Order: sequence, then structure tokens, then C-alpha cells
Amino acid sequence: MPPPTERAAILCGLAGWLPQRVVTNEELSQRLDTTDAWIRTRTGIGRRHFADPGQATSDLAVEAGRRALASAGREHVDAVIVTTTTPDRSCPATAPLVASRLGLTGAAAFDVGAVCTGFVYGLATAASLITARLADSVLLIGADTYSTIVDPHDRSNAIIFGDGAGAVVLRAGHAEEPGAVGHFDLGSDGTGEELIMVAAGGSRQRSTPGPVDPQDRHFAMRGKEVYRHAVTRMAASARATLTMADRKVDDVDHLVPHQANLRILRTVADDLGLPAERLVTNVESVGNTGAASIPLALADAAAEHTIQPGERVLLTAFGGGLTWGSCLLTWPVLPRTAHPHDSGGTKEP
Repeated sequence: MPPPTERAAILCGLAGWLPQRVVTNEELSQRLDTTDAWIRTRTGIGRRHFADPGQATSDLAVEAGRRALASAGREHVDAVIVTTTTPDRSCPATAPLVASRLGLTGAAAFDVGAVCTGFVYGLATAASLITARLADSVLLIGADTYSTIVDPHDRSNAIIFGDGAGAVVLRAGHAEEPGAVGHFDLGSDGTGEELIMVAAGGSRQRSTPGPVDPQDRHFAMRGKEVYRHAVTRMAASARATLTMADRKVDDVDHLVPHQANLRILRTVADDLGLPAERLVTNVESVGNTGAASIPLALADAAAEHTIQPGERVLLTAFGGGLTWGSCLLTWPVLPRTAHPHDSGGTKEP
């Protein structure tokens, strides 16, 4: 008899969703001391999407999740994971609400918080549920509404971040199948927590006497230090993943990094020795969407047929915490994927 086939998580559904409101560089330049040319030169970003007033992270997550389930041809999954930095509330988690609105009441549901590395951490968690036989199928959603935590008058950060959601469905299969989620590398360094943070709102601030500085309620990031860490950590994590998979950089058909800004993405690709044509990016049209950035980039690439079945795709990310992570997977055959830019404004029935 042939040896038993190793159980693996298989990517079988993919979708993205963007809120309807488009915010261009020109619009930002009307309230900030900046220009379209300045923003593009330093970040590569031309526009981003913002949630409407009253629209929460769960609203974006539900839309992306519904589309991912349709892509996979499924009405039910065993678990729902939402990875986000901007949950609807500090308590409870957002995932149970998202699961309920998707008709998945009863499924295991929980949030993962790893800031911009969230999707890779969530992917590792979802794959582990499947390989441990705790679930046969998982809906993983990366969703963030950074417009709710970034100071609109903060010239450094207001130009970078946008809102959006991306989702994948994983099912149980075997490691030789197209779509198999392969090796992971995950890491963190809590000594750098102050490089990316929202100081107020948590137990540290709430347990400290005295008034709260209004600025502490907003997202803060030390850009130059983060740039250096992001390039170093993503490149090192990507190499570690390839080593575990016994692969070389030349074996990678596409690199899909967290869409931080175009300068970081190109520097990581150069550091790895990957040609520019293998770099997948959509940061120009959506900005940095946090945990949603990698699945949104994948959904864009799928809609535009940039990635072909059987090709090896390397994901890598860096975020607050500090956290970082990478994953290698083989691209599956997927149903036609709708472009996330074409889905803005769709409402839940």
C-alpha cells in the first residue's frame, strides 16, 4: 500500500471587498501639507478607500467573507477567524458577530491580533486547526478600518492607510494538492512595541490615573525605524520559510508582501534577489490596509490572472508587536475571482 498522504490545509476560496468611498491624494492635499507627487514618491500610493460613517470592521469582514464562501462554493465552515487591529469593540471579539451574520452560528469563531502580520498569523492558525483535525474547513478574514484610528491631520500616517477586507477559505486536503498551504515562519519582538501602537484604550492606560492625551487615542508609528525593521524582518522571514521548505529564491514565482508602501516592497524584493516582475502589489490603489493587505493583493492578482495555478507564492509580512511572518503555498485552481475594486458599495441583504 502507498504511504498515507499528509493532511494539509488547501486554499479553495478567495475574495476581497473595499468600501465605496475613494480618497485620492488630491483630496488629502487639501487638508494636509502635501501633494500627490510627494505621496507617490515616498509611498507609491495614489488612492485608498475609507469606510463610511457608521461602517465598522465587521461590515467589511462580512462582505469579504460572503464572497470568499461563494468562491469556494460553500455555505458552511467549521471555524471563522477574523484578524484585525480595529475590532468593532474591545470586548467581545468581532469574529462571532461576523460568523452569525454569515449564517455560521455555532462555528468556532475568534479574533487574531498581530497588526499587519495578522493575516499570516491567522493563516498559520487556520491551517493548524485543519492539520490538527479540529476543523475540516476555515474561513479566514483580514479586515481593518484604519480610518477610525489614524488622526486625519497626521501627515505621516494619514497618507498611508486605507480600509478594506480580504478573505480566504481553507479546506482539508493533502500536501501534494495545488493550493496546499505549506511552511511557515513566525516571530515577534515585544521590545519594539512602541514603534507601532495606539497608546490609549487598553488596560495599561485605563489603570493609570490622570487624564488621557487625545493624541494617544490615535495610531502612532515611528516611520524610519519601522522601515528598517520591516525590510530586515520580512526578508529574513522569507528566507527562513524557503529554507524550511528546502526551496531557493529562484523557486519563487511570486512574492506577495504586506502592502506597507512601495519602497519597502521593492527593497524586500531586491534584498531577496527577486526580479521586479515577480513582486505582486496593489498598494497604489488601496494603500496600507493592515491585516487585509495580503488577501486583497491576492484577490487582485487572481482577478487579473497574474498568478497561475501551480505557481509557488511566497507571503511575507511585518507589523506592530513587533511581529513578522511568512508562508509558502502553491497556487490552486480557483473560480473566477471578482475584482475587489468592483465590489464597493454592495450592501448586506
